[in-house]
Amino acid sequence: MTDLTRRWRLVLGRYAEQRLPSDAADAGLDATLGYLYDREYTARGHQHLKGGGGSLDPSALTALDWLGSARTLFPTSTLERMEREAITRYGLDELLTDPEAAERVHASPDLAAALLRTRGRLDANTAAGVRRIISKVVEEILARLRPKFTTSLTGARLRHQRSPHHSLRNFDWRRTIAANLGNIDPETGRMLVEEVRFMARQRRRNIQWDVIILVDQSGSMAGSVLHSAVSAAILAGLPGLSVRLVLFDTGLADLSHLAQDPVEVLMSSQLGGGTDIAKAMHYAETLVSQPSRTVLALISDFEEGGSVSSLLACTRRLAASGVRLLGLASLADAGDPYYDRAMAARLAAAGMEIGAMTPDRFADWLAEVTQ
Repeated sequence: MTDLTRRWRLVLGRYAEQRLPSDAADAGLDATLGYLYDREYTARGHQHLKGGGGSLDPSALTALDWLGSARTLFPTSTLERMEREAITRYGLDELLTDPEAAERVHASPDLAAALLRTRGRLDANTAAGVRRIISKVVEEILARLRPKFTTSLTGARLRHQRSPHHSLRNFDWRRTIAANLGNIDPETGRMLVEEVRFMARQRRRNIQWDVIILVDQSGSMAGSVLHSAVSAAILAGLPGLSVRLVLFDTGLADLSHLAQDPVEVLMSSQLGGGTDIAKAMHYAETLVSQPSRTVLALISDFEEGGSVSSLLACTRRLAASGVRLLGLASLADAGDPYYDRAMAARLAAAGMEIGAMTPDRFADWLAEVTQ
């Protein structure tokens, strides 16, 4: 069997057995792939074939057996995709209802986002497994982001002091250039950098800010909802910040009382449905008590289903009052977000700063606007 034929046999699975007999060496690989992807055929009404002397009845593998086998046969990136499809596409709920299997599933942000999108369609018995996986993802993101948010929002950079902490984030490029102006080669125009300057930090004192976070719950925003919940939890634990967290679609869910519990926020979210940004912005307007000390962060794809004129009017009022308005088209670790650029441009013209960024950059952005 040629390598190409072997690959096609593995792609087509047991249903190609009569024309493309499997290689004995691929029995484990074939069974592991078949356990998951044969569900695509059976969902369309296909029956398992029997040919020759061998049976092609469904495998007696359990979900835990399959997971263990898949771990030994596939690289992590492939396994994570298979696990995600097993749960969200092929209904392999045993991976969630079996505590041991749920513990062994790769708890990645992509899987957590997929679970948030499909949670409403999962069996009620999977709730504990969903919570377990989301909790693991939240713990990992919290551990990674908390130091960044804490450093950015509890310390102010001082340009007139030299820092003993030489890191890229503290690099002072203006003072570095000024210190090395005498080291420019007149022939090439290149600067020889002999002195590198960094900025020191001091703790910020006597600063109180209200941070209102509006999070779009539409299906495309699952990754941003995940990171928004974690970011809100970190911010709620920092001194000098009061956090309000509101999830919205065509309705509103003020989850400010849960802001410090991102897992509960995520388990309370309902992704999907329409989008009424105007309603969310009007609600946020009622929460503003000291405009000059308020940051309103709107996390959305800006695909407004409500009144555009009402949204723009509210945005202008808030901007004119002194509220710092931040519009985030994405708040996730990676990816080029899709969003309504025309609507984003109109919001920018009305006074909202627009950006698409990772959560650590969001921490820096908040630090800049609350200096």
